[in-house]
Amino acid sequence: MSEERERVEERALVEVAIPAPLRRAFTYAVPEALRGRVEIGSRVAVPFARRKVPGFVVGLDAKAPEGVRVLSIAGLLDEAPVFPAELATFLTEAASYYLHPIGEVLRSAAPALDRDAVARLKASGFLSRAKDLKTAARVKIDRVKTWRRVPEVAPPSRLSAKQREILAVLDAREKVSEPELLTLVHASRATLGGLAKKGLIALELADAPRDPFFETHVARDTPPTLLEEQRVAVDAINGAQREGKGGTFLLHGVTGSGKTEVYLHAITEARANGRGALLLVPEIALTPQLVGRFRARFGDDIAVLHSGLTEREWTRMWHVLRSGEVTLAVGARSAIFAPIARLGLVVVDEEHDGSYKQEEGFRYHGRDLAVLRAHRAGAVCILGSATPSLESHQMAESGRYHRLVLARRANDKPLPPVEIVDLSRIGAGPTRDPLISLPLHRALERCLGGGHQAVLFLNRRGFAPSVRCQSCERLQRCPACSVSLTEHRRAGSLRCHYCDYAQPLGTACQECGSLELVTIGLGTEKLEDTIAAGFPGARVARLDRDVATGQGVEAVLERVRRREVDVLVGTQMVTKGHDLPGVTLVGVLLADQSLAFPDFRAAERTFQLLTQVAGRAGRADAPGEVVLQTFQPHDPAILAAKDHSYAAFVRSEMQSRKDAGYPPFGRLAAVRIDAAEERVSESTAALLAAVASGTALVRTGRVDVLGPAPAPIERVRGRYRHRFLLKSSERRALRAVALAVLGRIEDGIGVARASVDIDPVNML
Repeated sequence: MSEERERVEERALVEVAIPAPLRRAFTYAVPEALRGRVEIGSRVAVPFARRKVPGFVVGLDAKAPEGVRVLSIAGLLDEAPVFPAELATFLTEAASYYLHPIGEVLRSAAPALDRDAVARLKASGFLSRAKDLKTAARVKIDRVKTWRRVPEVAPPSRLSAKQREILAVLDAREKVSEPELLTLVHASRATLGGLAKKGLIALELADAPRDPFFETHVARDTPPTLLEEQRVAVDAINGAQREGKGGTFLLHGVTGSGKTEVYLHAITEARANGRGALLLVPEIALTPQLVGRFRARFGDDIAVLHSGLTEREWTRMWHVLRSGEVTLAVGARSAIFAPIARLGLVVVDEEHDGSYKQEEGFRYHGRDLAVLRAHRAGAVCILGSATPSLESHQMAESGRYHRLVLARRANDKPLPPVEIVDLSRIGAGPTRDPLISLPLHRALERCLGGGHQAVLFLNRRGFAPSVRCQSCERLQRCPACSVSLTEHRRAGSLRCHYCDYAQPLGTACQECGSLELVTIGLGTEKLEDTIAAGFPGARVARLDRDVATGQGVEAVLERVRRREVDVLVGTQMVTKGHDLPGVTLVGVLLADQSLAFPDFRAAERTFQLLTQVAGRAGRADAPGEVVLQTFQPHDPAILAAKDHSYAAFVRSEMQSRKDAGYPPFGRLAAVRIDAAEERVSESTAALLAAVASGTALVRTGRVDVLGPAPAPIERVRGRYRHRFLLKSSERRALRAVALAVLGRIEDGIGVARASVDIDPVNML
């Protein structure tokens, strides 16, 4: 037998991952006609459970399981492998680490089948038996329905809550497409029709928008001269790229220090070496300004991957990256699965941001997978942040990451001084609102009097305006979730931010029927009204998820940059890396609100939020200032933020983490259970915790079981929630116990649902 024949025979059996909730692959034979064409990453049709389904080849040279009849692959679904071998191997490893079914991971990362493949499948009779197949043969919509507000028509007093909410959205934005509007307010077309009959809104047909990141022309730029710290960082990163040894760099740069310019130079080097590059950002909807800088440097030869793409657009982006036609991709966490040819560089901007953790389905962490993928591809990875996560800090301390520091702002301007206002001692200013203290009020007067702009940040994590009954003192709560309803005054409703339940303002108390309801707390709407009333000449805008989504975010920010806004009021969205040159004052209304969050990372997140938002002040020529209001002026996280001292925060926090065995000194897995009945959720949690406690690894103390207990938010969407944590300093021991729990879940737990989350970020 020839050497070639021997090689073909050895590869006659392959491992195929099926898109199903199964954490294993299956062995199939490669028919003679397909030998030599089936490779790792190929998408194939295989018989499974009495029907034919698509699958992905994840292993060659497989051995036949004993006592099992090996079936043959039914056909090849793509001419070339869907995934390059590097990406297929990476996806398999990622699925294994996070204990998620490999077939589901591969299906979510794969493009749709093209039209030719669909036609071939129909002709063969395969498609009719493979109901799960997606196709790219979708009808292109060239014109879309768009609604606009008719400003000259005043709304009548009697409108439904949904109608008021629609008007609030259209008041905030000039035009909104019908599909987006219906999604935002969860309304029907009949509701829109009713408003149109009243003359309040009007319908137009508009061209289907192009990807918003490419709507405007961007002039090409000239790279600026690097500062000394930037040059040192670029030399280190590009030296590693030229050597081809890979490695991970933690780029720790203060806000405004020019981290993006370092990214641009590193990507230029990667492209010059014939390698591809990937930039991950926390939320793609918040970064059109960043994309604009990349277009200015590299032109429009960029794939921007985001949730707003249609399936056709996403598939096209996928193919131009896979073919090497485009070598640079920018996107949020899921872009880590982009098939970039000859990947040489992976950049994770704002690496500390919790948005990199996927909380549903495949619960991966985009930052951690970025490090893994770069390592497997022999690429360089850059993790950039002004406030690195303690996990990344510890990796740098241990020598596994190379730390690069940008300690000065690129324009050589100093970081703004921070004034702490103790709200327990200092009262309200002229607005009489207790959260607009006299020092903050005076700072606003100075800022606006000097012709500058201000940002007011409402730290609303765990905090929102709620409604309480004055008769029985009961908070008005969602009937399906164990959370308070939040007032949306302009929409005329109380709304649950978990299940989207809503009821009109003025509804009687749920407990006693009284109409004496009062608002407690402070929301962005109320804050906006308070500032507008206290500073009548100021133009006030707000930026939060209720008003600005997608393009609306950039529309608000662009108004700020054009100096059409004097005071920007917002929640966490204003803490992102926006460059707003006219802002000289940042006011933080409740700096310590997030410290009370039931999460061991509460202090870290508070420090990061405060440091990031403080960095919005004084980025141009005029000096900045920050007023930080708090009831806990001596908390270490607050004091570290006041001094812009990451080192001080690390000193105060790392020891407590070490003492408790929490990350970065220990590892966690969260087991979450929910059921329609509280007793079912509780008993299932007890059962699974007993399975964990029964392992030898727990009995010998190598793994701790914390709980079970009700989740901090006990009920969401009508389902009761319990949880427990697995904690260990040993990754293998933790994994073994997690697998035991997962095995019991897969054996069946009745009507309850349960999941295992490796390296959890959300403690709710």
